[in-house]
Amino acid sequence: MKIAITTESASDMPTDLLKKYNVKTVPFGVTIGDEFFYDGEISIDEIFAKAKHKGVLPKTNAVNEFQYQEFFNNVLKEADCIIHFSLSSTISSAYNNAKSVADKMKNVYVIDTLGISVSISLLIIRACEMLKEGKTVEEIIKEVNNLIPKAQISLIPEKLNYLYKGGRCSAIAYFGSNILKIHPQIVVKNGKLSVGKKFRGNMNESVKGYCETVLHNHPNPNLEHAFVAYTTATDDMIKIAKNSLINRGFKNIYVTRAGTTIASHTGENTIAILFLDE
Repeated sequence: MKIAITTESASDMPTDLLKKYNVKTVPFGVTIGDEFFYDGEISIDEIFAKAKHKGVLPKTNAVNEFQYQEFFNNVLKEADCIIHFSLSSTISSAYNNAKSVADKMKNVYVIDTLGISVSISLLIIRACEMLKEGKTVEEIIKEVNNLIPKAQISLIPEKLNYLYKGGRCSAIAYFGSNILKIHPQIVVKNGKLSVGKKFRGNMNESVKGYCETVLHNHPNPNLEHAFVAYTTATDDMIKIAKNSLINRGFKNIYVTRAGTTIASHTGENTIAILFLDE
């Protein structure tokens, strides 16, 4: 049986890894004012520039049922079965749309990753490794579901403007961030966002403190794969984040920019380190 692994563009899986593991993606959309783009048709920098010019926040559009049906049918022309990795159901309607379509089809399995961005890619990489090992669909799905709670998912934004205006953080946190120059760690657990440790100072100092906190709170990581993901960031911010993972002993560290879907919710100068726990 030929098994295909698929996902949405919101998984932010880098192009080279998509090619390496032969993973197919279906794009989210983003609307800015009266303009609509599919993920990948417009850069993050253009998104932020248009948002500033128009004075409106970008809004994301989840993949709808018609798109999933067309996407799955195309993939099944070359595969016997699909395991699809979807953005957290608590954050987007994408999972429910994909599941609704899959329930009407044969051999299409949709996984609610309860994750965002490259935390999904970490699960996909493991699934692809198991596929190479000759594991069955059932074995892959069971292993992935066991790994979902072990994903370390958090990020540190310079400002909370996008999260606040998008209704994903409180007014107290928003004003504290802007007035007191506090940069809070945003944690995603079980698909839900919460505020972790707060850091004060410039972004270099805050990113350093964030990385130290994440690695301290997760003393037994799986050292095989880790990501540094960012919307916009200085070279110093990226270097600090990457070096924290190098020093911890991670073997494969991927540095990538988040796609327009994630950037539309987190805003500029947001960076994250993501990995799986043992």
